[in-house]
Formats: sequence, structure tokens, C-alpha cells
Amino acid sequence: MSQFRIPGKGRVDHAETVSFSFDGKRYEGLRGDTVASALLAHGVHLMGRSFKYHRPRGPVTADSAEPNALIGTSRGAGEKEGRFEPNTRATVQELRQGLVAESQNRLGSLSFDLGAVNDALHPLFPAGFYYKTFMWPRSFWDKLYEPVIRHAAGLGRAPSKVDPDSYASRYLHSDLLVVGAGPSGLMAALAAARAGVRVTLVDENPEMGGALLSDPGIEIEGRPAWDWLSGALAELNALGVRLMTRTTAIGYYHQNMIGLCEKLTDHLDEIPEGAPRERMWRVRATRVVLAQGALEKPLVFHGNDRPGVMLAGAAQSYLHRWGVRVGERAVIVTSHDSAWYAAFDLAEAGSKVVAIVDTRATPPEALVSEARARGIEVLAGHTVTGTKGRLRVASVTVNPVRGGTVGAARLLHCDCLLMSGGWTPSLHLFSHTKGSLQWDAESETFLPGRMTEECHIAGAGRGVWGYAEALADGAKAGADAATALGREAEAITPDVAHDRPGTGESHKELPTDRKSHRVRAFVDYQNDVTAKDLRLAVREGMRSIEHVKRYTTNGMATDQGKMSNMNGLMIAADAVGKPPPQVGLTTFRPPYTPTTFGAFAGYHRGATFEVTRATPIDGWAEENGAVYEPVSLWRRAWYFPIGGEDMEEAVARECRAMRASVGIFDASTLGKIEVMGPDAVEFMNRMYTNPWTKLAPGRCRYGVLLGEDGYIRDDGVIGRLSDDLFHVTTTTGGAARVLNMMEDYLQTEWPDLDVWLTSTTEQWATVALNGPRAREVLAPLVEGQDISAEAFPHMSVAECTVAGFKARLFRLSFTGELGFEINVPARHGRALWEALMEAGKPHGITPYGTETMHVLRAEKGFIIVGQDTDGTVTPQDAGLGWAIGKKKPDFVGKRGLARPDLVAEGRKQLVGLMTEDGAVKLEEGAQIVLDPEQPLPMKMVGHVTSSYHSATLGRSIAMALVEGGTERMGETVHVPMPDGVVRAKVTSTAFYDPDGDRLKL
Repeated sequence: MSQFRIPGKGRVDHAETVSFSFDGKRYEGLRGDTVASALLAHGVHLMGRSFKYHRPRGPVTADSAEPNALIGTSRGAGEKEGRFEPNTRATVQELRQGLVAESQNRLGSLSFDLGAVNDALHPLFPAGFYYKTFMWPRSFWDKLYEPVIRHAAGLGRAPSKVDPDSYASRYLHSDLLVVGAGPSGLMAALAAARAGVRVTLVDENPEMGGALLSDPGIEIEGRPAWDWLSGALAELNALGVRLMTRTTAIGYYHQNMIGLCEKLTDHLDEIPEGAPRERMWRVRATRVVLAQGALEKPLVFHGNDRPGVMLAGAAQSYLHRWGVRVGERAVIVTSHDSAWYAAFDLAEAGSKVVAIVDTRATPPEALVSEARARGIEVLAGHTVTGTKGRLRVASVTVNPVRGGTVGAARLLHCDCLLMSGGWTPSLHLFSHTKGSLQWDAESETFLPGRMTEECHIAGAGRGVWGYAEALADGAKAGADAATALGREAEAITPDVAHDRPGTGESHKELPTDRKSHRVRAFVDYQNDVTAKDLRLAVREGMRSIEHVKRYTTNGMATDQGKMSNMNGLMIAADAVGKPPPQVGLTTFRPPYTPTTFGAFAGYHRGATFEVTRATPIDGWAEENGAVYEPVSLWRRAWYFPIGGEDMEEAVARECRAMRASVGIFDASTLGKIEVMGPDAVEFMNRMYTNPWTKLAPGRCRYGVLLGEDGYIRDDGVIGRLSDDLFHVTTTTGGAARVLNMMEDYLQTEWPDLDVWLTSTTEQWATVALNGPRAREVLAPLVEGQDISAEAFPHMSVAECTVAGFKARLFRLSFTGELGFEINVPARHGRALWEALMEAGKPHGITPYGTETMHVLRAEKGFIIVGQDTDGTVTPQDAGLGWAIGKKKPDFVGKRGLARPDLVAEGRKQLVGLMTEDGAVKLEEGAQIVLDPEQPLPMKMVGHVTSSYHSATLGRSIAMALVEGGTERMGETVHVPMPDGVVRAKVTSTAFYDPDGDRLKL
């Protein structure tokens, strides 16, 4: 049994030991221990070194706010070495068999750290020294300053192996989310659940109960606290409440969206096959109760950072939750009643409490009487002026304070010093919502003020102290939430006996008899920020608390100021000479505690780093040997090689087959949006450059969408199905962007329009059938629509049946040949494809991919937005001036088109290029010059946007943006290429069938 372990005490399993190592030395703990509690049971307080001065540090808390005891953890060597995590808080890492832990931020061993030379040289490293020191000489920066700074930066070592774990993510909807399962959170959940509300209760600890776990002596409803807790959890479970332990609420976002990070396997000896390490929950709750409790404040005095100096509440937790005494001889220094109860509990557990040092002149008489009854000396009206001990506190110096004067010193020997400067409500999640904070002068702390979300705050999180009041406040919050949800609820408050309410006073720094320049009273333990540093920052002009934070790094540690913010604020406010509310708090940002990148990434890693979307016809393409390319988030068939064909050969064959007979193409990835409503036509008139009022139902029109700046954002063919319904197509990559743009205008600019927008991209599978034999293949499969040239001319749309499936049939072409696009419900996409393939066999139907599609459209001069446009191209530049409604009163981008620079001469315009040697294919992106003999640097007049070899034309073709392009028809330009300069003639972009006769067949 470990020296400081109390047999049978705590909530750990004394029957099961767990073996682990720390810095190569083997230790044993108990199932349920944390690394910190197990090491403390062995009398080990030294667990790390501070960042700047490499001072020895031990745990100061017993929870997730820990700034000192940061360790690296792993599951062992070999393949599992990838399971290494730096900056793990020893106070929350549960033991597992074979856990390997190592201390951080040391040069050499933990007990003999060469980096501690910084501590001896601390006068050279005051606050902000880095802003001044590394300015001169300037030549030292690259060779000396930067390398040294980069070597010193960071706390733990970064993992060197690929993380083998998986991370999951889920969505959850709940009527009520209660964050924090302490007394008030439990009661809030009970009150709401009893009223029939669907409740989710989360807590970051392995067990629910909060402060009740550290205070088993109180009685609730006539039962010991732990018995009442067991009953409450059983009732919550019976009521169907979702109980989530090891789950931290890391962020509170708009409209009651809360991010939760749930740890699933870090505490397990062996990881089940396929089990994720962590799961990120995105919870949308109708109402939220924040019951996160309060954080105990350290006291600021000389030497308050030695191992063995910790919060009184933490010592109480180690005692009752893990059965560990944090020392044999304890001194308590406090300004709050709560630390007295910790002293009493330690004394009853067998530790010698040397003295209770209370900064108040007259602490409550009842507490004084209890202390004396236990033989504990009470030093009221005293301060602590220093501690001694190299790797663990060995003594503390205390002094009486009378009338502001510090009296003679007295030395008290101890092996642990427990402190409490009172409690600060945990307001981090509330602050994420941009809710206002109010300064409470009586308690000298910030409390929650104006709410911006559907939220309730209960218990110590809003300054309520004592178990009876916290339970009552939680019950009221739960009942109020249930009432807001339309349920009848009652706030039933349990009776509490042996309650431990408390009061206290706040301090900036404790009074001292030392010279100010010799005092090293730490505020931010991890970053070695002292009270003196904060005052120096104010003297050097930092008046804003945000500036003070960045100048000193106070609050920038992994605990994000949970231990230091309030003390830092009080000291800074005193130095500035303003009340704390006028100085303000630094910004609390998500996540609440450090969260792994894996949890944020979730499934997005490796092959699933980005979601790959596949069409309903994708399986057929894969079975038939398609080669794929990524297009936006889609996987698309690039080409279909036969035999040993390479891409060029396969594409040439596909092009020839389509031009000669019929080709089939999967166009399901095209964006599809329904615009529906009485004002649909007016909406279309305002969004697109084209006029839509006179477009008859059953007809289609090519549409161009601009931004406010007048530049092309997207394009597509739009079919009018009825007076109040348009089927809008967009580019594959533009679907979401176009829908967002439409929604933005509809909701913010034209809310008066009666229009609904619906994304239908995934609803329809789309098959494009092109070629002179397309009608012969399709006609036998169509019912309810005559598709002859006379009855169904080019740019028509109809709802009919194709191959037995309800369809939206478009007659249009992106290839220049007779073409149809058949849209059927996505579940029938493959069946339609196979039916068309079977019908097309007599005509030699050929499937083709995106590369062939690009070649075919380029032969016709059809643009692809994002390839032939670059965000600076107007319709006129792209040769689409005809698509602008000349008589339209307004549309998005109309004023932008009138800007002087958009109508100026010499703009880059889209033209065709034909190389003098038809066998030479230009490189896409290649720059264009007029005179290759001009001196460097050459003036570039444009660039190649698309370039292909055309099997149809038997030569290469290209499209390019060229300054004054339409005025240069017939001119020769020069394109520098790796093998030399290539001459090319400027032509029209319509290389094939310029009059469009073939698509009208």
C-alpha cells in the first residue's frame, strides 16, 4: 500500500491495482486513479517544470483546470507509439494498465533540470523581454535569435508517428441539455425529466456528482451524500435521461448549438477493435442549463508555486475521491471558509494540520471552535510571506497583519501548503454566447448578466454557495426550463443536513514584508507570470487587459487563464487605478479545455479527409473500367479505356464515336435547384442577366449569374416547367455557392418575394445522350412526349416517362450535337443508364467521361466557369454579351457591369487559338506575349485557359484570355513553352459547326 493511500477510502477500486510508469519508473495505482492521484499516493508531487524558468511544479488542482502537471502519455512502444499525446493533464488522465507517462519541458531529468539556469537568471527575463531583447543587432536574428526561440518554444514534444486511432462525430437534438452534473446540474435534470422533458446531462469527469464526490459528510434527504447521489442517478436513468460522462462541453455556439467532446477509450487497458478514441457531438438543444460550478482561486504570495502547494479543494478531492492524503503535515492559508472544511477532513484522515492561516481578522467563530477542538492552531489576521523547499515545499513563513503592517515572521514546517482565495464562477461557456457579465462588488467577481441564448445558469456558476442553495437553484432552473418548453414542472428542493456554506474575501496579492523586487508571487503558473510582471506591463503602457495578457502571456497557458484570470485582473486593475469592471476580462474562447485535433477532424482523415460524393451511376462506371478524377467533392469518370489505351487514345475514340453516332455521359453531378413560387419569375429576372418573363413553360434558356462586381459567378441551362417553377442547373462545383447566394439575396434583399429555393442535386440522376443517333436511341423509351425535332425543338423541357421512370427531359447540348438530358429520381439512375446502353447497342453507343466532355465543349467554344473565367471575366469578355437583357431594369451585377474599368478598351477577352503546327498542343496556363523578342521582363497579354487535341478536327485547339482579344482576330501571338516559343493565330472560339446546325437536327 502506498504511503499516503488510506485503505478502503475513496471511490477507487482497492481490489484492483493498475501498473504504469512515470519517467521510466514503475508505479502502481488503483482502478479509478488518475496519474496525479496515483503519484501523490506515492508521495510524488514533482510532476513537471514551468515554461520560462523551468521551476519545479506539482499539481495545483484535481481537475481539468490544471496548469502545472502536464505530461506526455502513450500506450507503449512499437506500432502503438503513435498513440502518444503531449500536454495531457495528469489530474484528469485515468490510469490504464501499461500507461507510459513522461514529464515535459526539462533539460535532463525532472529533478535536475539544466534549464533551471533560467530561474537563476530571472532578472534578465522580465515581462515583455522578448519584445526588446531580440531587436538588436539585426543580423543576429536569422542565425541566433530565431533558432533559439524555436528550440525553446512549446511545452511537450510533438508526436512523431501517424495517429492510429479513429475519431467519431455525431449529431444530437435534445429538449434540454444540462452541462455539469454537480448538485445543481443533477437537480435541474431531475426537475425537467420528472416533467417529461427529454434531457441530456453531461459531465467531463468519469463520475457524476461534482462537489458531492469530495464532500461525503453532508446528508441530503436524510441520506449520506453518496447514497443520495446513487439514487438520483438511478432515477435519472429510469426517466430516460441521456447520461454522458467523460464528456466536456467545449463550446457554446449560436442558436443553442453546443460542442461536446466525449473521451471513449483513453481509460481502457485495451482498445476494442474499431472503437474510436473520442467522439465529437454537435448538440442542438431547445434549452440549456449551465451548471458548471466555480473554480477555486489560488492566493498570490512569494513562493506559491512549489510542488506541494495546491488548492485546498483539490486536497479535499484527492482525499475523498481517491483516498489519498496529499501530505503528512499540512498548513492551510485561506481567505474563504471552504478551506477550513478541507483542513478538518485532512485532520480526521490522519494528517497533521499544523495551522490554519486565515487572512481575515475574525473568521467565523464556529469554524474557529471546530479547529481548536481538533487541535489545529488558528492564525487569524495572518499572511504568508514565503515558502522554502527545492523540489517540494518544506516550510512556510507566516506573519501577522495589523492595521496594514506586516509583523514578525514565524516559520511553520510542512510538506504541503493548501490555499484558497475563494471561488470564481465558471463563465467560459456562457461567455462564448457573447452574454454580458456583471461585476458583483460584494463577492468581487463577475456573474452572468444578459442572456443571448435560451439558457439558464444554476448553482455556483452564478455565485450561489452552499449545497442546500445549489440544489434548490438547480431545481428551479430545471423547472423553469421545463415550463419554457410547455411542461408543468415543480421545483422540489431536498433537505440538506451538515451543509457547508461559506463566505470569504478577495485579495490581489497577500501582504508581505519583503522588498517588492524580491517578491516572486506567481499568477500564471505555467507561463511563470508574476504579479510583478503584471504591474510592469501597466507601467510600460499596457492599459487594456488584452494588451496586458499578450505582453506578459498571463492566461495564455493550456488552462486558458482558469487559474490566473481573476487574480491577474485584480492586480492589473489596481496597477491601472481603475475598478475591475472598467478594466474588463480577456475573451474566453472555445474550446473550454484543450481538445485533440483528431476530435475536430472526426472522420476527415486519410481517404475520408474530404467527403467523396459518387453518383448513382458510379458503380456501373467502376465495373466497366472507368478512370476517375475528382471534380469539386465528386468522383467522376474521367475516361473509359479499352484494352491498353492511354487517356489520349481513349478520349479520341470517345470523341469520334459521339460525333459519328451516339455517346452517353453521366451528368448527375450538375447542380440542380428548384425555384418555385408566385414570384419565381421575378426572382429569376433579378438574379440572372437574362430576361425570363416571356420564357414559356416547356422551354429552356442559358443563364448567366454575376456577382455584384459584374463578374461571372456561374452559368447553366434553366428550364421553366410551369408558370411558378424553374429547374435551374449550375456547374458541378457551383451548386452550393449558387444556392447560398440565392438564399442570401432572398432573405436579406428581397424578403417580400414569395419564393422557395430547394436544392435537388441529389434528388435527380442525370444522363446526357448526345450524337446524331441520340433520338433513335431515346425515342422508343419515351412515353408522354413526342421528341421529334418539330414537337420537341432544341432548348425544350418536358415532364414525361423514360424507360418506365418519371423524368424531366431536356433537349439541350453541351457538345454541339443533337442532345438530351434525362433526369430521373436518383434511385433509378443506374437502371436508366443500363436501359439506354441496351437501346443504344445497335448504334454503337459509347460511354464517355469528363475529359471527352471537355474536348467536345471546347470544339464548340462553350465555356467552363472557373476554367475559362477567373473571377475577373464579364459576360462581354467571354463573348456572352447576348445573354444580357438589354431592357431589364435591374439584375445582380448590372451596376458592376457599368464600372469604367469593366467597359474600358483593352480588357482580356476570350478567344480561340490555333497553333501554326496543329500537332503542338499548348499548355493550359501558359502565358501569351505579342513580341517574343522584347527585352525582359516581357509584357504578358493573356494566358491559355483550355487546350486539347481534337480528334474531330485532327489538330490541337485552345481557348485563351487575351487583351483586346476580339480586335486581334487573325493576328499571330506567341506562347513561350518549355521547348520554345509557339506561334498561334487568334480565332473564334467556335472551332466546330460554328452555325450550330448539328444540334438542331
